[in-house]
Amino acid sequence: MKVFITGGSGFVGTYLVRGLTQRGHEVRVLTRKSRNDSRLPEGVTLVTGDPTRPGSWQEEAAECNAFVNLAGASIFTYWTVSAKQMIRDSRLHTTRHLVDAIRMGSDRPAVLVSTSAVGYYGPRDDDELLDETTPPGNDFLACLARDWEREALRAAEGGVRVVLCRFGIVLGKDGGALAKMLPAFRKWLGSPLGSGRQWFPWIHQEDLANIVLFALERGGLEGPVNCVAPYPVRNREFTETLARTLNRSVILPAVPAFVLKVVLGEFGDVLLKGQRVHPTKLLSEGFEFHYPSLQAALLNLVSP
Repeated sequence: MKVFITGGSGFVGTYLVRGLTQRGHEVRVLTRKSRNDSRLPEGVTLVTGDPTRPGSWQEEAAECNAFVNLAGASIFTYWTVSAKQMIRDSRLHTTRHLVDAIRMGSDRPAVLVSTSAVGYYGPRDDDELLDETTPPGNDFLACLARDWEREALRAAEGGVRVVLCRFGIVLGKDGGALAKMLPAFRKWLGSPLGSGRQWFPWIHQEDLANIVLFALERGGLEGPVNCVAPYPVRNREFTETLARTLNRSVILPAVPAFVLKVVLGEFGDVLLKGQRVHPTKLLSEGFEFHYPSLQAALLNLVSP
């Protein structure tokens, strides 16, 4: 396949690009920088452009027959009004312009794999098991994910197979949530957040990359797909497992909810309220996780 990727030089993207090139796919990565990125393997074509704006990059995208949409500003920040607008615009505008590029192609592409998030379901305080048929929530992230998916589904109107990958919290070696946690845990400063009972829907970066590859190559897969490990854990269990994997103990009390809200504002609620998400569709399609359990995933990621 000729695969065009937005966000291909990011934490998830660089790992995925390596997998695509290893399988022999031709890869084009949209980037704002014209110089080569040392994190990307040889043979990858860089296309210069801003995905939030129309441009000549769309013509190069239109020559491809498969698309992966990963671009979007980080949500890990204090949510001011302007920050929330940036988070929203970076996702909706990028997806809109990418779909417009797909429509420019003379031959309809096989597939668009577009990122979404388990935030689609909104915060859940109970043990409700959430699968791909569960309706969306109504908070900021849920409304964002709903609108984000709606932009991607415009491609389906032209006969494109659209897969909506609802990412959980991605655990990896070179970035993401785990990289932010490790310094504190290695100094014996790790602790649960709030009650510690909130669910933590996680996914190993290798499994996530394999899910995207699976979505590209599995012709019958379409619509929303929960990209999470089959065994979610609560925040307290995650904290204790990570500490144990690092040969540490959890000696500090839980961080009070009000402290997180003071420090992080509205974003603090994301950390205090989770979702018990299940990868129902992936399992029914026969996808096999390399790291279904948290302990195995963490041993792979943080062991020397």
